[in-house]
Amino acid sequence: KEFCATMDSKVRSAFDKPLIKREAKVSLSAFSYVFSELVQHCQSQIDRGEDLEKRLAEAGYGIGLRVLELYSFREKCKKERSVIQILNFVRTSVWKTLFGRPADDLQISNNKKNEYYIYDSEHLICKYISNPNAERCAAFTAGIINGILDGAEFTCEVKAVISKDRMVFIVTFSNKVIERET
Repeated sequence: KEFCATMDSKVRSAFDKPLIKREAKVSLSAFSYVFSELVQHCQSQIDRGEDLEKRLAEAGYGIGLRVLELYSFREKCKKERSVIQILNFVRTSVWKTLFGRPADDLQISNNKKNEYYIYDSEHLICKYISNPNAERCAAFTAGIINGILDGAEFTCEVKAVISKDRMVFIVTFSNKVIERET
């Protein structure tokens, strides 16, 4: 009987609490410290820069899966059916939860029908990182995006690049996802 709480009950599980709370913010200095420790840990276990990107993307991927799972439990949100809907969900809701504000823009590639771009001019992950390493560290966020999209059954690859002083996340969906759209 303990586990069968009704909606009228004042007892709530952790999954019933709203995902976004104003008072539950992590300080930027604490986040920066933990993230720098993650980067140092990954660097201590690798030989080349590409491996660092891969390790950070793997760490982000697991977080992305868990973020999607939390959203589906707490917000009781409907399952997104189209590429544009899921990318808008990532660009607005997820971005605001993770970084305090939505991403700047979402665009479709003119050249490739399976490629989309998420733009962020003030990306929190790269805020205090020198320019040559910023792309490598942004692989963490690319991994988060990849985890969310894969968890929602939108198979893709995500890459982070710097373009005109802003971070661009290039999302390339598999052909199966694009065929499913039509």
